[in-house]
Amino acid sequence: MSVHKEVKKVTTHQLQEMKRRGEKISMLTAYDYTMAKIIDHAGIDVILVGDSASNVMAGYETTLPITLDHMIYHASSVVRAVDRALVVVDLPFGSYQGNSKEALTSAIKIMKESGGHAVKMEGGKEIKDSIERILTAGIPVMGHLGLTPQSIYKFGTYTVRAKEEEEARRLMEDAKILEESGCFALVLEKIPAKLAEEVAKSISIPVIGIGAGGGVDGQVLVTHDMLGMTHEFSPRFLRRYLNLYESMTGAFEQYIKDVKSRDFPNENEQY
Repeated sequence: MSVHKEVKKVTTHQLQEMKRRGEKISMLTAYDYTMAKIIDHAGIDVILVGDSASNVMAGYETTLPITLDHMIYHASSVVRAVDRALVVVDLPFGSYQGNSKEALTSAIKIMKESGGHAVKMEGGKEIKDSIERILTAGIPVMGHLGLTPQSIYKFGTYTVRAKEEEEARRLMEDAKILEESGCFALVLEKIPAKLAEEVAKSISIPVIGIGAGGGVDGQVLVTHDMLGMTHEFSPRFLRRYLNLYESMTGAFEQYIKDVKSRDFPNENEQY
């Protein structure tokens, strides 16, 4: 009889404990069942069902077009695969900005229909009311500051944020507001490493960086980027752990060749 080993689920509380202990938090994105199963099995702490699905899965240029229902579809696929990781789901553009009642409705819909464990929202003090309202429903919220891709048209560019003193001061202020509002963690995207480290030291909640240096409490990358499936995109912060683009292209070419040359299927590969 095989003894089923109880898997200890990662919780928001555990992430805060990890920060206190000085243990770094690992986070990657997933948008489908198969990939999420592999990532979870490898032992990742947090899986982000990112609105980057808009780029990676749907081929849009920005994250703006993805809808709440698309996010729910991706998130529920991921949740069905996961035994251990904390699953955080992005609230997509237009589902929470400027209206805390709508923000709450969106967050409840995501949690209810996908089974995700928490939501992530971009922005600082301008979304404070929405965050507090979502928390009243018992839904954990992860913040996101720095380069906020949903505001791409406001910034007009994906360059590093908060290099100027005024913007850096505002970011520090926003981080404290997010902590006070009750966020359990914060993503900092593409900001100077020194500033990111200052933010991580000045607040008690975990800070997870992407392009924010090593002085934060954890790291997140887009899985398709770190696996080298995407090959057009090469920001400085990206480490490619594999070159799947080449390996997969090779495999596909070989398959085509084998089919054309009648090598596939062979004697052993038929009934």
